[in-house]
Amino acid sequence: MNTPAELKYTKDHEWVRVEGDVAVIGITDFAQSELGDIVFVDIQTQGENLAKEEVFGTIEAVKTVADAFMPVSGEVVEVNPELEGAPELVNSDPYGAGWMIKVKMSDPAEYDTLMNAEEYAAIC
Repeated sequence: MNTPAELKYTKDHEWVRVEGDVAVIGITDFAQSELGDIVFVDIQTQGENLAKEEVFGTIEAVKTVADAFMPVSGEVVEVNPELEGAPELVNSDPYGAGWMIKVKMSDPAEYDTLMNAEEYAAIC
């Protein structure tokens, strides 16, 4: 399982990378492997302010549908446009081209409460 050390993680298998005051968010390699082949990513929350742990979208795989949860509070400022035509990017490159949303954080201190790679790997 790939768990990059420079990212932070949630118990719900989302990862976060901070770029200034914006958090880039996706699901982990573990999560995509558990879901299987992803066929659709539905994110209708662009422009909305969501609290930590609220659902920001759903991920549809061949065998299941899963909710994706906000790791930090803030406004969803961008949804990855590539996922509409190529949801399989979440499977092939979960930490790169398969990112899901960008969030302008309302409380950057929440980032510090997330798990590091070692802590996350221990729960998988």
